[in-house]
Amino acid sequence: MQFPEISTDRLTLRPTDVEDASFVRKLMNTPTWIQFIGDREIHSDEDAHRYIREKIRPQFEQIGFSANTIIRKSDGSKIGTCGLHLKDGIDGYHIGFAFLPEYQQKGYGFEAASALLRFAEHRLDQTKLSAIVLAENTSSRLLLEKLGFSYKRQITFEVDPVDLMLYEVWF
Repeated sequence: MQFPEISTDRLTLRPTDVEDASFVRKLMNTPTWIQFIGDREIHSDEDAHRYIREKIRPQFEQIGFSANTIIRKSDGSKIGTCGLHLKDGIDGYHIGFAFLPEYQQKGYGFEAASALLRFAEHRLDQTKLSAIVLAENTSSRLLLEKLGFSYKRQITFEVDPVDLMLYEVWF
């Protein structure tokens, strides 16, 4: 299945591609990304191109979806990312999202993630989605709860041994 653009009242979600490299570099170097997601050492547009080619595109090619760039319709600004991902150690797909600081706390996260949840339920025939988050990432935890996710348990991955909170939502 090829991932379609998703449109909401204020936003368009479309698959992230190499044309988004400058935006990806900027987003991945924000303090909140580094604090809550981790430093991916994306310091140049070329690093971002490589990350998109090596990390994002392969999942698109394998299963038809991955990270999406969120574009604000009113002015065409790239404001964040919201996608469905596969991760060893998590059963099924998990949702991930992040926004540039100036676009946080404006309802964009709820709008984008709600649209992606509807897509997963109706177009991918999923019955459950997961999410992982650091305990100190209060904003993301509150958004997950507003979206209907419930905390299930702590989870740790061998690659990055920090305790994460696993959330799930059932459709």
